[in-house]
Amino acid sequence: MKTPSAAIFSTGGVPSLGMLGDYARDSWQRIVLYADVMRKRGNQYQEHLVEDVPNVLDFPAEIVMTGVDLPRPVNYGLVRILAPDLPQPDPSKRPFVVVDPRAGHGPGIGGFKAESEVGVALRAGHPCYFIGFLPNPVPGQTVEDVMHAEVAFLEKVISLHPHSEGKPTVIGNCQAGWQILMTAAMRPDLFGPIIVAGAPVSYWAGWHGRNPMRYSGGMMGGSWATALAGDLGNGRFDGANLVQNFEKLNPANTHWSKQYNLYANIDTEAPRYLEFEKYWGGHVFLNAVEMQYIVDNLFIGNRLATAQLITSDGVRLDLRNIRSPIVVFCSNGDNITPPPQALGWITDLYRDDADLRAHDQTIVYSVHDSIGHLGIFVSGKVGHKEHQKFASNIDLINLLPAGLYEAKIVDKTLDTPNADLASGDYVLSVEQRRIDDVRAIVQPSVENDRKFAAAARVSEVNLSLYRSFVQPWVRAVVTPQSARMLELMHPLRVSYERWNDHNPLARMVAKEADKVRAHRTPVAAGNPLLAMQEAFSSAITAGLNSWRDLRDAATEQTFDLVYGNPLVQALAGQGAGAVPRPHPGVTHEHNDDGASLDDEVYQGGLVDAGVRALFYVHRLRTAADERRFNLTLKLLQPLFEQGLRMDDFRIIVRRQAKLMQHDFEASMAALPVLLSRAHPEAVREMAAGLEQVVLMLDAPTPDEKASLAQMLDVFGQVTQQATATKHAASGKTSAKSATIA
Repeated sequence: MKTPSAAIFSTGGVPSLGMLGDYARDSWQRIVLYADVMRKRGNQYQEHLVEDVPNVLDFPAEIVMTGVDLPRPVNYGLVRILAPDLPQPDPSKRPFVVVDPRAGHGPGIGGFKAESEVGVALRAGHPCYFIGFLPNPVPGQTVEDVMHAEVAFLEKVISLHPHSEGKPTVIGNCQAGWQILMTAAMRPDLFGPIIVAGAPVSYWAGWHGRNPMRYSGGMMGGSWATALAGDLGNGRFDGANLVQNFEKLNPANTHWSKQYNLYANIDTEAPRYLEFEKYWGGHVFLNAVEMQYIVDNLFIGNRLATAQLITSDGVRLDLRNIRSPIVVFCSNGDNITPPPQALGWITDLYRDDADLRAHDQTIVYSVHDSIGHLGIFVSGKVGHKEHQKFASNIDLINLLPAGLYEAKIVDKTLDTPNADLASGDYVLSVEQRRIDDVRAIVQPSVENDRKFAAAARVSEVNLSLYRSFVQPWVRAVVTPQSARMLELMHPLRVSYERWNDHNPLARMVAKEADKVRAHRTPVAAGNPLLAMQEAFSSAITAGLNSWRDLRDAATEQTFDLVYGNPLVQALAGQGAGAVPRPHPGVTHEHNDDGASLDDEVYQGGLVDAGVRALFYVHRLRTAADERRFNLTLKLLQPLFEQGLRMDDFRIIVRRQAKLMQHDFEASMAALPVLLSRAHPEAVREMAAGLEQVVLMLDAPTPDEKASLAQMLDVFGQVTQQATATKHAASGKTSAKSATIA
């Protein structure tokens, strides 16, 4: 244990003997309590290892389906989240399915605490399910097997909720994000809205000088090191290696700040520290073949974002096949999945906004200012704000027409008009964006891609050399016993294994800690030695941060020097003029039939006409918030009670938006035809609802006022004509009756 007591001698001031004694007593007590917390951490780690289904879920759950029993068995399972302290979920609401990331840690992070993705979904009244995993993979299990398991789980959830208003909302955190996107590309019919949080999809992307993790594969000479690690593990890849990569990103936190924060705040920090360490120390395993697939095709190959992955069944995993809206939540403070890696696939797949709309895809992104990678999943503030607003407004997101949007969340204040129409403490709005807006964030570069393409080719060569000349010898000497020994000797495991109740000194520390807690005497806050301690800690942190910055700069410069070398690029097939990442092109399933849209302009009824009219009034508006959406749903409630389903309404909204983009003039000219199919009284009610939606929330612009007047005039003319026709028909009937008489 590094003690900061030496900081006493690092300043010019001379504390009094009383201050020195108080600080010495407090420091000793904190050392003892710190050692006791670390002892509890070791015990917690040992207890976690022997659990049948270790996880950090903060909610009770019941098993619904286990992947071990599937035709292609996997170590995944589906559970239903129980919430005995909350009202029963609404059976008509779409279920939420949270998928846990398998990135070296154990399962449960999406339901780590009450203010979490699971918690907010339950409080919003949605049935909630969780897809987690066991520490050890099924022998022979592959990434594709996991995808097929997710398909089976979603089919089960759908069958359990036949009266749901739509398909399940699926949330994928970190590595689970790309996993569910791959599954959704393979089976888009099973998914409702998809939320990917902190999920890397475009692995070569990043900001120069800020995202060193993307260089790791190239700096190691490719994925041969992954193959070696899998062979030394006797066919299994130790997830502790992935966790160690995360730890290396921030050495100041890993080697000092995290432990010092516990020491400095030992009276209050222990519960939070132990809670987090239960997750952070729950290392799991992957099959070597799984990890090799991930590194070759995603981390180094970066093939998902350009539709280059094809399953063993011959299915191309093209993210443009996904028909559900995709919400991308990322953060500028995330150094593991920075925004370019979370959003880069958008600029990889779509040339422009017309290309995105032609594929009928809806993408909503939200970039947090500062939260770190783990904070995206575990921060209570993020859970209370971003995740709560996504969950409570999932139907709004689901109804958005094809296009690109940015989600904005602002505080609800006393001055917020119609605040009762927005749930919680915030108001969510969506604003239209362009592909160029995302391109400004991602900053794609052909020169950058050429370097990574060269690194990927070098990786293929080195992996082939390893498999041909080294792998047979390694596999010949590795045994289950040697693999187990390497696991126990891993630096991250040693830190958990070496200090627990099995250590002879642990009981002595526990007894001393009990005495300290009984007579705890914290030092006074004004003691100058505390300031010296903080200064000492800050100096260590600054020094480690400086070393990190130098290391990262050297890594980036070395990568650029090696893989930016024209000779290396030429040998790797990436010489001048080479296109490192060709656009995947448009396949037959993405072609849109314009003639079909021409025929549909005159199809539909009253709801179609109302949506078309609302689009016309707001055609110049680029943003909408949840209050307008919730008001619209209230006005349409009678139609929902009469059998209009939310999924059917979504089809109407998206179709009308597409028709107006295809032929605006024809769509508006056909509006009276659609209205004429409804009863005059229903048309009047729809006109009144349209007026209320436009005028109630905020002052419309002059253009919107004029457009509203035009629409009300169209609605009025249709009702007048229908009434006149009805009266004429009634008059003819009366005259005919008189003639007969």
